Amino acid sequence: MTTGYRKNTLHMEDVALEEIAASFGTPVYCYSAGKIEQNFNAYRQALSAVMSSDDFTICYACKANSNLAVLRLLQKQGAGADIVSGGELYRALKAGISPKKIVYSGVGKSTAELEEAIKRGLFQINVESEPELEMISRIAVRLRKKVAVAFRVNPNVDARTHAKITTGKKENKFGVDIRYAPALYARAKQLPGVVAAGVAVHIGSQLTALGPFRNAYKRVADLVRLLRRQGHDITRVDLGGGIGITYKDEIPPDLHLYALMVRDIISPLGVHVIIEPGRSIVGNAGLLLSRVVQVKKGRDKKFLILDAAMNDLLRPSLYGAYHAVVPCEKAPAKTIYDVVGPVCETGDTFLVNEKLPELKAGDLVAIMTSGAYGAVMASNYNTRPLAGEVLVKGRKFARVRDAQTVADIVSKDKIPGWVA
Repeated sequence: MTTGYRKNTLHMEDVALEEIAASFGTPVYCYSAGKIEQNFNAYRQALSAVMSSDDFTICYACKANSNLAVLRLLQKQGAGADIVSGGELYRALKAGISPKKIVYSGVGKSTAELEEAIKRGLFQINVESEPELEMISRIAVRLRKKVAVAFRVNPNVDARTHAKITTGKKENKFGVDIRYAPALYARAKQLPGVVAAGVAVHIGSQLTALGPFRNAYKRVADLVRLLRRQGHDITRVDLGGGIGITYKDEIPPDLHLYALMVRDIISPLGVHVIIEPGRSIVGNAGLLLSRVVQVKKGRDKKFLILDAAMNDLLRPSLYGAYHAVVPCEKAPAKTIYDVVGPVCETGDTFLVNEKLPELKAGDLVAIMTSGAYGAVMASNYNTRPLAGEVLVKGRKFARVRDAQTVADIVSKDKIPGWVA
């Protein structure tokens, strides 16, 4: 058990969450090192059971949670990194991840970002368009470098996930139409400084069925065979993100069945396989601790007002995402609440009509499954400081990011002399 009740008190690993809140205040993010390691090693074990460990690389998707302590923890387990910005490149390198295990994805890489990536000699840059390919070629020639690239193809597969996190349909901004990919590989062959070594695909996030993966991977395998017939030396395939996780009642696919699918569809190509899980590594390894500010009785509802808000955890407001709210002292659920934050938006709502124990001001609750797309998407809306972050390992816990102060936020503002 990574997070659960012991003698009616909620713990993460061997630490009572009340102890963390007492030490660092609330709201505060907490991550279980043990669960992160367990989730990463589940991928490694599943893939190792069907192929040689030399034939695949697990590049953790930094966008899910880019805290340096989390990245370093995964680096020590052997993870590479999937990055989507120059800032994430900086973080990955700072955490000790080898450039030879970093894949650069993303639809809008700037010239400065590409220059830094090319100088560092990353394993691969996933190209999103012909103009980006030409930009990489120009920079590579100027820097006298050879750059391994893969085109991210859009297979027009419906991932059957939330509309805002599907990325593999023809109307999405990501990738190049798979039908036009052969022409782009032919163009790459003409350009100096680039080597089109692979094919990449990523159809979306939070997939809870293998069918969409299977459809996309079959199309990618067909493309690899076609490109090889046309004389292209394709040696690697990037399969994109991992499987979904359970937030409420979702049932994620079995990782061993996923690995068998990869073996059956992709391994016969004799390529190096890259996968880029993020959410399924850190999502259920984290939670957001918060205290009840007050209970407000409306005309028809009871509002449980927390000190955490949509600026701390945006997913419920942005996606309508479900995150269970759990009291840190176990008690029978008997009262219906809308669980909300203090931000001046009606959308600052975590749960509607949720049955919980009778709670009062000062009680501590945990907003569960918040390790992915939590702290990384936070903002200073309403001049609210960013929450701190804590990493737990067994009985040990440590702050891995300080909570902001209002003074930290305001210190970045400047008043021109002509206004003063």
